[in-house]
Amino acid sequence: MKLLFDFLPLVFFFATFRVAEGRPEEAAAFATEYFGALVSGGVVGTREAPVLLSTLVVIVATLGQVAWLKLRGRKVDVMLWVSLALVVVLGSLTVWFHNDTFIKWKPSGLYWAFGLVFWASQALFGKSLLKTLMGEQLVLPEPVWRRLNLAWVLFFGCMGLLNLWVAYHFETSTWVNFKVFGTTGLMFAFVIGQGLYLGRYLPKDEPTAQPEGGPAAAPGAPSNGADR
Repeated sequence: MKLLFDFLPLVFFFATFRVAEGRPEEAAAFATEYFGALVSGGVVGTREAPVLLSTLVVIVATLGQVAWLKLRGRKVDVMLWVSLALVVVLGSLTVWFHNDTFIKWKPSGLYWAFGLVFWASQALFGKSLLKTLMGEQLVLPEPVWRRLNLAWVLFFGCMGLLNLWVAYHFETSTWVNFKVFGTTGLMFAFVIGQGLYLGRYLPKDEPTAQPEGGPAAAPGAPSNGADR
């Protein structure tokens, strides 16, 4: 449930973009009529309508996430606050200036914020953030925790750069597909890769101890009278 909750703004962003992209004239008219006051010039064109509407939706969805957690008395993660700040600031600039460049920087900003947190935990506080989160479930040598922490720092740094490369070299529609499916696939692949790496450090199953009184009976040999 938490995973679905975390992905809701992304799902709403993608769904809104696809619907508006399929009906650009209707999307532009709708955005102009209801959100023209939020846009410089008051008129939304067919080209920018899909990303403008999906940006507004993701702002509302992220605000809704924070409000829901607050109303239920739950803690709002630091990174959700960072995500909210980025989406509100960059999303507002996207809407006002009719320019999707701003919202395209949001994933990179979030990736780099994650990377900075992982780096600072090790460099400034001498603690692996991964060990803090998973140390009770996994017992690993300290150098392994440091390598894993560094791997996440590099991964988030590269993901931020890759997002910008796609944003500046491809159409917005392609970037949306990459944002939803490409980044998710790369994240899962990275997690699986780390799981394979951790496999060599996990404890092996102990061999089954033989019962006292001699070696185990040969396969198929009767063990007591009831088997005869």
